[in-house]
Amino acid sequence: MSKVNGCDIPEDLYYSVEKHVWGKLEDDGTVTVGMTSVAQSLAGKLLYITPKKVGRKIAQLKSVATVESGKYVGPVPALFSGEIVAVNDEVVKNVSIINSDPYGKGWVCKIKADNIEEDKKNLLIGKEAVEAYKKKIEADGIKCE
Repeated sequence: MSKVNGCDIPEDLYYSVEKHVWGKLEDDGTVTVGMTSVAQSLAGKLLYITPKKVGRKIAQLKSVATVESGKYVGPVPALFSGEIVAVNDEVVKNVSIINSDPYGKGWVCKIKADNIEEDKKNLLIGKEAVEAYKKKIEADGIKCE
């Protein structure tokens, strides 16, 4: 895992650096989606999450959930297009899990992706993702706590 200004950036995940979301390809063909360390740090202490319902079809970079903190209300975009097949009920009950563990227990939903190979073309992974995030973090003066 790489760290930039206190922000964790696991190298084995797919990212949309501009949207501050990650995706992990699972062995069963689904994609787990969540907010990055940067996203939760920028939002501050999260207060609520309202996920879309299981069965909902989502286009790439369209919202799978809305999060709210004292200073932010906004979407959690899907990195891959497809159907929502699971929502993290623990996060719905206690959204602050995203603040404390954004890449683990703080995942938001799972998607059965329609076209992984096509969607991956718009995403970054590995050293490319870390470098892009490093530039974004430094340019925007972001620090994770």
